[in-house]
Amino acid sequence: MRITVFGANGPTGRLLTGQALAAGHRVTAVTRQPDAFPLRHDRLEVTGADVLDPVAVDAAVAERDAVLSTLGVPPGKEPITTYSRGVAHIVAAMTRHQVRRLAVVSSSGVDPHPYSDGGFLFNRVLLPYVTRVMGKTLYDDMRRMEELVRASDLDWTILRPSGLYHLPSVTDYTLVEGHADGRFTARVDLAASMLALLDDDRHVRTTLGVITTVENPALLRWLRSEAKAKS
Repeated sequence: MRITVFGANGPTGRLLTGQALAAGHRVTAVTRQPDAFPLRHDRLEVTGADVLDPVAVDAAVAERDAVLSTLGVPPGKEPITTYSRGVAHIVAAMTRHQVRRLAVVSSSGVDPHPYSDGGFLFNRVLLPYVTRVMGKTLYDDMRRMEELVRASDLDWTILRPSGLYHLPSVTDYTLVEGHADGRFTARVDLAASMLALLDDDRHVRTTLGVITTVENPALLRWLRSEAKAKS
């Protein structure tokens, strides 16, 4: 397939691009910093573009078979609009060029639930602080993004990972429609689950939780390592 990946230069986007190339697809990797993109391949086109530029988005979507968005921005106190504005441009371009298949990364934080293995500290202190205070503007914009996607006429899937972390290879991850009762998702599993959607129409127009159930990090170690990492 001919796939466009937005947010390709983030940790998940790089993994997704590499997996897509390994699966034999042709990939357009969209990033604002094309010179910093580490992958090279004869089926890879690296495009320097900003998802907030509708003309650039239109060019990156035209004549493709599917679009995958791994857009990620750090949380902050200022209003965030990258997810909703960027995906609005993606949806408009896909509609214009009759590209049907769309998968976007959101987060379990847009609809937080206590976790059975979370314990008091995680469920009653950390989760509310992250979703209602530290990441409020980020999750608000993710909710707007999800609303835009659901309102479209595309063949969409929304993926909601939990806390992202690094593993070297894909595991036997779990996909659940709606809320997934797991605190962590390996980025390599998130990428693999997105790519698998292209060959499986069972999850069209659904919101999926994706979780990794093996080799989960300890909470304090995860907080230290992910404090410096982008989603």
